[in-house]
Amino acid sequence: MKNFFTSFFATLTALIVFVLGGMVVCFLFLAALAAMGGQKQVIGVPAGSYLVVNLSTNIQDSPSQVDGLEEFAEIFGGNRGRMLQLREVTRSLEAAAKDSDIKGIYLTGSVQASGYGSGYAALKEVREALEAFKASGKPIKAYLSYASTRDFYLASVADEIVLDPYGAVVMPGLASQPMFYAGAFEKFGIGVQVTRVGKYKSAVEPYTRKDMSPENRAQIQKLLDDVWGSLTTTIEAARKLPAGALQKAVDEKGLIRAEDAKKLKLVDRIGYVDEVLAELKVATGRAKNSTQPFKQIALKDYARHVSTDGLAAKRQDEGRIELSSGGRVKIAIVYAEGEIVDGSGNDDGYIYGEKFSRMLRQVRLDDSVKAVVLRVNSPGGSVSASEEILREIYLIHQTKPVIVSMGTVAASGGYWISTASDRIFAEPTTITGSIGVFGMFVNIQGLANDKLGLTFDTVKTAKFADAATIVRPKTDDELAMFQQTVDWVYDQFITKVTAARKLDRKVVEENAQGRVWSGSEAVKLHLVDELGGLADAVKFAATKAGFDGNFRVTEYPKKRQFAEAFRDAMEGRHRELTLSGPVGTFVKQAAAELQSLGRFNDPRGLYARLPFELSLAR
Repeated sequence: MKNFFTSFFATLTALIVFVLGGMVVCFLFLAALAAMGGQKQVIGVPAGSYLVVNLSTNIQDSPSQVDGLEEFAEIFGGNRGRMLQLREVTRSLEAAAKDSDIKGIYLTGSVQASGYGSGYAALKEVREALEAFKASGKPIKAYLSYASTRDFYLASVADEIVLDPYGAVVMPGLASQPMFYAGAFEKFGIGVQVTRVGKYKSAVEPYTRKDMSPENRAQIQKLLDDVWGSLTTTIEAARKLPAGALQKAVDEKGLIRAEDAKKLKLVDRIGYVDEVLAELKVATGRAKNSTQPFKQIALKDYARHVSTDGLAAKRQDEGRIELSSGGRVKIAIVYAEGEIVDGSGNDDGYIYGEKFSRMLRQVRLDDSVKAVVLRVNSPGGSVSASEEILREIYLIHQTKPVIVSMGTVAASGGYWISTASDRIFAEPTTITGSIGVFGMFVNIQGLANDKLGLTFDTVKTAKFADAATIVRPKTDDELAMFQQTVDWVYDQFITKVTAARKLDRKVVEENAQGRVWSGSEAVKLHLVDELGGLADAVKFAATKAGFDGNFRVTEYPKKRQFAEAFRDAMEGRHRELTLSGPVGTFVKQAAAELQSLGRFNDPRGLYARLPFELSLAR
């Protein structure tokens, strides 16, 4: 009887806790839905407003797959960060230039680059949209506090740049500082063997070396010089500085304080934010001492007034700003953003071969889609997944124009999937090329035997039956077998590029070797057709398909079901690292790069992948 009551009360207590917990979760869920519903309300555009472009966000290529997911995650303690879609930004700026209710732009904040977002190629498209806005005759005022290279690159287009008296222009130059694990692997008894083609194919170096190879150092230096040269030349032209002036200032000062920035003509004046806000009040028709803020609308809110279709903007009396007359036929923009891996999944930052191919199949079978723009922002990855994706793109290309728009990075497997296309666009700072293949094989023999005391024995029926094992190094014959496969895949890669680009094979072989190139260099090498952004690719696709502007744009991937997105958001709060500062940055970098070992999931162990850990710091 005692056991009965003990069990009874324990069960009752658990039931009460479960019910109360469910009620709390339900309450939070409903509160979150209400909050999200409030976020979706379209905010009006006061006449004479300034469009506030807050740079404190991550600008990614693909759109958010669920409206309100960021706000929902924040309510439950998540920290996904602010996000804007590149096309959402550029089209809003295009519409604002033609909107009589928008008087100017107030640019502020600091770019928060994360993952594959806010790369220099994407920021160039934002900057061009700002230039077009300025060309319409409307002013742009920028207020900076502690401006990074990304911030200043965008702000340099402004009519007036105001810098906080205690602020600075932090533009010391670009740097790449990869982390190497070979020494740590040696200490723990972990071995790594590689097979590869291409002397510049350096994705394996962090696991096999303790420093950069001469070839890798040379290609990174060239890439950094190209990107940095594009940035500095653009900024000098905008600020009316002589060639080389910015480089001289950067080398002399490193961190450029406010007074020096003004003397060097990098900014127009020094001032506090309250002074700028008071000026904006007057500019928007309010008294300088008014208790009301200046007339304004945030870019994120303004974007809800802008349609997602077409090319040219027209203001309607009420409702949204239509950017075309629309039409029944469609151009599909398909976003390939992230690392290419096998299988299916929903994780951010990955292109799952099987899932992505299914999506492409839907696009191919949709008769209303008359042309496809493939937006690639990927360092590549699995060869098997890349070929699976390319096959579907090839099938689309048989019946519909396919135009490729390369974003921040479209290299290795990202270049592989770009070969079945009519034309390739890239930005000068796009990282592309890396036409090479490698295989990497990890073994834990030293760790298992020497550190843990574990031993293994084998019985097999064929010579290569246990070739996939990780408990011993590969034999010479096994490595030779894998090398033959790597050589064959590389030959296939070269063949695809030769045919797609209509180049002499020897020329392709010379410019391949796994080497990365900037977009501007890739044009010279005929790996890319022309410099331009996503909007240029859409325009070309329309022309190629014979449209006169009467079409709609549809974007893929489509939005996920809310229940699925809610689950991912709740799981995401437990996965995120919350460390900050230099130490936190180091830990996050180490964790992310070690996690990359888990991305090597090609069933044949073969990869066409850029070392995206080649991050362009600053």
